[in-house]
Amino acid sequence: MNTTLLIQLLVNGLIIGTLYGVVAMCFVLIYKSTQIVNFAQGEFLLIGAWVCWWLLTYWQLPFWIGFPVTLAFMMVFGILLQVIVLRPMIGEPIISVIMVTIGLSIFFQAMMKWIFGVWAKPYPEVFGTKSVDILGLNVQTPYVMSMVISLVIMAGFAWFFKFSRLGLAMRATAFNQQVAQSLGISVKSVFAMAWAISAMVSALAGVVVGMVNGVSSALSFFGIKVFPVVILGGLDSIVGAILGGLIIGVLENVAEFVDSQYLNWGNLYTIVPFYALIIILMIKPYGLFGTKQIERV
Repeated sequence: MNTTLLIQLLVNGLIIGTLYGVVAMCFVLIYKSTQIVNFAQGEFLLIGAWVCWWLLTYWQLPFWIGFPVTLAFMMVFGILLQVIVLRPMIGEPIISVIMVTIGLSIFFQAMMKWIFGVWAKPYPEVFGTKSVDILGLNVQTPYVMSMVISLVIMAGFAWFFKFSRLGLAMRATAFNQQVAQSLGISVKSVFAMAWAISAMVSALAGVVVGMVNGVSSALSFFGIKVFPVVILGGLDSIVGAILGGLIIGVLENVAEFVDSQYLNWGNLYTIVPFYALIIILMIKPYGLFGTKQIERV
């Protein structure tokens, strides 16, 4: 057994797992606030990656300026999307709103292809070195950056929901919208901020993946791959999103090791999260930390 390769893949799995966890937290944030599953989450990654690429390539902005500008743009984009498209859907059946997010996903995919083309485009060199050596393991520099930023975001989310005024308002809105309104909380503002934060953090993940693999429409599939993470952790659990991301990230890379060393199927890395999704739904449909909902008829 190639132990060095296995350790390398496990480390890669933990790093990419933190990125999965961050994107999964965006799913959870929107679901907790609005009870909506956003199927356009992957397109947030795609749009953020393309915007940053455009700023760095056409405007020749340095990364330390282009990256924050991208995050600010995506925050405004998330607010406008919620206000213009989704706010008029308040009060409509949940399935109607979910279908709107699916429609947005298709629309954004087509728009990005129309604007930037269908071919993958590499990011300009952002870091002086492409990879760094950590305890004898070769790790790509963007992944190291993503690991650090993801940990900061996770700590930020924990502080945000526990101590900040807006975070407490989001928790109250997720618990009961009518009670939150009676306490003077603007539910519409909470919804808009949830989408803004989700779009901004997703863009961060999109930029990181784009720097490693290049930017193309395939980047939006990252959002679909995160869905098993959300189901595993529980749709309404931030802690579950983090833990689920780490589990799926490691599981993917272990599957790649088994496939490359023994099975030679060639696609186990891609499909194993969805096998896990089916098993999770069969055994524990509310996820590891999801809240069970009991309805009496």
